[in-house]
Amino acid sequence: MFPMKTRPFKQVDVFTPTPYRGNPLAVVLDGADLDPATMQHFARWMNLSETVFLSPPTDPAADYRLRIFTPGGELPFAGHPTLGACHAWLEAGGRAQAPGRVVQQCALGLVSIRTDGLVPAFEAPPSTRNAPAPALLAQVAQALGITPAQIRAAQLLDNGPIWLGLLLDDAQTVLALTPDHYALKALGQKVGVAAVSTAANDAVDLHVRAFAAPTGIDEDPVTGSLNASLAQWLMADALMPPRYVAAQGQCVGRDGRVQVQRDADGRVWVGGASVTCIDGQVRL
Repeated sequence: MFPMKTRPFKQVDVFTPTPYRGNPLAVVLDGADLDPATMQHFARWMNLSETVFLSPPTDPAADYRLRIFTPGGELPFAGHPTLGACHAWLEAGGRAQAPGRVVQQCALGLVSIRTDGLVPAFEAPPSTRNAPAPALLAQVAQALGITPAQIRAAQLLDNGPIWLGLLLDDAQTVLALTPDHYALKALGQKVGVAAVSTAANDAVDLHVRAFAAPTGIDEDPVTGSLNASLAQWLMADALMPPRYVAAQGQCVGRDGRVQVQRDADGRVWVGGASVTCIDGQVRL
C-alpha cells in the first residue's frame, strides 16, 4: 500500500439533465499512479454501476485515458462512463485537441465523442453479433419469467462488454419483468431486454432494461454499451429507424434518455446529457 493522497473527484449523473434521475458515475480525475487492485477496491466500495479513473493518454491521438471498473471487475469499454468521464474532464478544465471532438483512450481502443451537438454523443465501437445457443436462451427466458413466444429476436452482442440482447413482444412485458437475479448470475450472462413502443402518447421509441448480476449490479439504471449494440443490431435488421430515443431506468426509480442516430456514413452515435451531483475531493 502506498500513502493515500487527496485527488479531485466528481460524481456525475449520466443520460439525464436532472440530478439523481440517470445513472451515477464516480470519476477520479487523477488516477495515474493507482494500481488496478486499488481501483477495484474503491469501485467495490463505491458500489455504483461503474467507477472510472482518468490519467494522461499513452496514445498521442487521445485527449485522456480512462479505466472503467464495476464492483465485480474491469471493463474494456462502457457507454455511460464514456459520456460521464468526458463531461467531468471538460468541466475540470480539460481541452480537446480538436474542436467539438474529444478522443478517449480505453482498453478497447480510441473512442470519439462529439461535443458540438445538443448533447454529447460517442461513436459506437464496432459490435459483433451471433445467434445465442438455444439452451442459453431457454435458461435466460426462464430466469426472466417469460415464454419463448414473447421473444421476437435474440442476439449475443459484443462491443467489449457482452450482452445477450432480447427484443420482446411489448413494452409492458419489458417493464413488468421481475427477474431471478440469482439465476442470471449463475448463468454468468448479462442480459439486455428491449421492446418497441407502440403507445400513441409515448415520448420514447424503445424501452430498455439491463440485468448485469454477473458484474455485481442486478439492474443497471441506464446502459450506453448495451444501447450502442442494440442500435447497431436493430437498425441493421430494420427493426428500428436510423434515429430514435430510448428510455431506461423507470423500474429502478430513474428516467434515463438515450438519443441514438446513424449518420450518412453508417456510424451510430449514442448520446445523452450529464450533470454533476458531487464535486470535491477523495482520499485514495
